[in-house]
Amino acid sequence: MFVLASLASTFWQNYRVPLDGDLAFIVFPAPWYSEVLHDPFGWSVLTKNAVYGGTNRFFAHATLSLYWKQAPHLLQTVMTPISSVYAASALFTTFTQALLVFTLAAYVRLSGTLTAIKSQWALWLAVALMLPLFQTYGFYEQMAITNRAITYTTFYAFPMALLLLLLWPFYAAAQRQQPLRLHPVRIVLLLLLMVLIAFNGPIPVAALAVVLFGIGLYWLGQRWQHWKATGQLTLRPIPGSWLSGQAILLIAVLIVLCMYSLYIGRNNSENTHTHTLGQLYELLPQGLYYWVSADWGLPLLLFVLVINSLLIRRLAPDAADRQRILLIMRWVVLFSVLYILLLPFGGYRTYRPYLIRNDSVLPVLLGCAFAYGLSAYYLVLHLRGKLQRVYLAAVVALAVTFVYVDKTKEVPTDNGCERWAMDQMANSPDFVVHISSACNLMSWNTLRNSGESEYQGKLLHYWGITQKVQQYQQD
Repeated sequence: MFVLASLASTFWQNYRVPLDGDLAFIVFPAPWYSEVLHDPFGWSVLTKNAVYGGTNRFFAHATLSLYWKQAPHLLQTVMTPISSVYAASALFTTFTQALLVFTLAAYVRLSGTLTAIKSQWALWLAVALMLPLFQTYGFYEQMAITNRAITYTTFYAFPMALLLLLLWPFYAAAQRQQPLRLHPVRIVLLLLLMVLIAFNGPIPVAALAVVLFGIGLYWLGQRWQHWKATGQLTLRPIPGSWLSGQAILLIAVLIVLCMYSLYIGRNNSENTHTHTLGQLYELLPQGLYYWVSADWGLPLLLFVLVINSLLIRRLAPDAADRQRILLIMRWVVLFSVLYILLLPFGGYRTYRPYLIRNDSVLPVLLGCAFAYGLSAYYLVLHLRGKLQRVYLAAVVALAVTFVYVDKTKEVPTDNGCERWAMDQMANSPDFVVHISSACNLMSWNTLRNSGESEYQGKLLHYWGITQKVQQYQQD
């Protein structure tokens, strides 16, 4: 009931959010985004050294365009055209959040107890532990996993959910210490998912690069242990290891796709900064400081993670499980550090002046949510007596705190004014409709020139909100 009520509340929160300023230009699309839809794999970058917007983001652009051309029309069978666009936005964001948290919960359930609990309630417990960390309003600027801008949710959070699905077979094999053996149909599906993720932008690819680096370290460690035990150095799969020949071949394909994606991503026309790599690394410490100190939500979560690790180290009864959980948490720390160190290679954006923002460090936030879910899940199941009751009370208090902050924080800007502007355009016979400067309509800024609203006008007409193509200007 808690999980379903929380997701319903998330839907309502996102239903009240305005549409972002990138949506119309990508859905229709504008000329500077149309090339990527005609060149999904960046062949022109290889053959002609072409430069255009989103060179390695075809599937992100295609997903956003396809969804927003279909979903509002489907929803208009049960609601008004204006309401349908906000329902479409809330549905996609809520679905993405649910996909992320349930997939993370599957990882937690597998990692936390391999044999101790088989009940279906174990998955719901893991979901309930992590769901309060998903912030729509409260600690949004610091900890948001899904974004209030639907374009950013589609370009960042949704691909990360797909990445978690891609890595699941590898992770499950590693946790069970069984060689990866997949049916040919699953291999084909994994290969398709690899292509989908590789051409979904730099965030999932960068996260995947760090994961692959970690797998490489593990592979080298195996060879080192094998050499110490046998005196023989071999590159072949070690019997009993999850890194079977099949796993190594799939990982090799993944590495090639990631390298190719990063290569064509260099020709993204949105990379217009003139900062050197050294200058970007100088910005990184400031960005890290501003991110952690911006609010008290993230420091509280990090503090709880430290406390959980100490409790596991000192109070958890099973030594083997305890060491395994602590090892996984150390891998999360290593992943987070390496990922943050890679951020300067992603270039500079004026809207992220110090490189670090909730969207750019999304993989780290997901890692923190997983580490908390895993450690709290393990402690809830393994502590006994008074210790368990005290810890459960602390977990509930933390959940109530995060939920309270998220649900009670005043909405910065709801979509009431934007709805009113749409209604003005729907009822006006004029080609250029004058709307209030207080009401941005699918734009980041106030539009004084009606020509700047060309694509917004086309999209409103496509959705059936206006009877003809119109433009607007804000007075």
